[in-house]
Amino acid sequence: MKHAITLKSPKTTSAKTVDPDNPAWSEEMLGPPVLRRGRGRQQTPTKVLTTIRLDADVLAYFRAQGRGYQTRINDELRAVKERGLTTRSSGRAEKRRRALPASRRRAA
Repeated sequence: MKHAITLKSPKTTSAKTVDPDNPAWSEEMLGPPVLRRGRGRQQTPTKVLTTIRLDADVLAYFRAQGRGYQTRINDELRAVKERGLTTRSSGRAEKRRRALPASRRRAA
């Protein structure tokens, strides 16, 4: 057999206690609403999320310039790409090839 459960209603107090040290919030206290504006999610992603390891001093240099350091790093990498410096430009490989005897050199 099921027992009926009756809930007691909470006690009602007619006198509300007002704490002067903790007043109720009003619209004036909250101020105007803050709208966060930003780019939001890209409609068609043009960038790829990746991980790259940079030297601490290089990263510190770009971060010291303020907000947008990732964009500046991207701009610098793009400039290198557009200059066509995608291969090593130190000349180490060429120096090694010249140092090898002709019989051990690979055909380029």
